[in-house]
Amino acid sequence: MGNTKPTVIGVDNSPSMKKLLERSTENLDIDLTMLASAEEALSYLQSNTPNLIILSIILPDKDGLSLLKELRQIPVHQKTQVIIVSSKDYNQDRMIAKDLGVLEFIAKPMSMQTITDVVVKYTQASLKSDSK
Repeated sequence: MGNTKPTVIGVDNSPSMKKLLERSTENLDIDLTMLASAEEALSYLQSNTPNLIILSIILPDKDGLSLLKELRQIPVHQKTQVIIVSSKDYNQDRMIAKDLGVLEFIAKPMSMQTITDVVVKYTQASLKSDSK
């Protein structure tokens, strides 16, 4: 009551990354939604404003940086917090991401703790209480 859980969106079509995000956040009191494509993400984000987006650059239909450029054109998403995760660790991508207001650029593979730490840092998520 009163306090709503932070919402985190993961946009990545990799089954292993989906599992990593789910496991990394399973003890956090957040709502995690996984989306597998830029199209799914755009559709979802038309009517939802998450606290944090964890976005892969490599997506099946459009790269994550292009998706982010589109999102920044939508007024409610001009300041939405975004973390980029990518196996493609190029300086050019880092520069574009920075220009688009990305908070962090994390190279894959990353540890579960890295994901947990980033989610807590940007959403102030707390650990789930098992008292229920």
